[in-house]
Amino acid sequence: MTRLGDLERAVMDVLWDSVPATSDGVTVREVADALDGRELAYTTVMTVLDRLAGKGMVRRQREGRAWRYRAAASREAHIAQLMLDALDLGGSRDAALVRFARSVTGTEADVLRAALGGQAGLTDRIDDPRAGRSRAADEATDR
Repeated sequence: MTRLGDLERAVMDVLWDSVPATSDGVTVREVADALDGRELAYTTVMTVLDRLAGKGMVRRQREGRAWRYRAAASREAHIAQLMLDALDLGGSRDAALVRFARSVTGTEADVLRAALGGQAGLTDRIDDPRAGRSRAADEATDR
């Protein structure tokens, strides 16, 4: 997964923060208006959304002559995939996981324990394209 540039991240933040998953999405104009203070041209926002669609980060649907955009996945799913990708950078995955586990706060450790115990109640599934199946399936197999 590619890291997002500053403007791409700002656009994704608009989609993640203001567009419900059940929504039909927002137009380029609505995203541009939500990026107030940046003084971006309409065509700049349109280009960023088009590139994000090409990267699979957003889904778009035609509405008349315009497109409506929404995030392809939740912010949490995106961050989880970034974490998985970081583990693939080389070296020992086990060592990286241990270092990470030792660096989290007590509350974060409790969340991890609950997730590993299947008690998290989180509805987001983390798809692992490298394995061709979801991480939840891997966890169920490992138990």
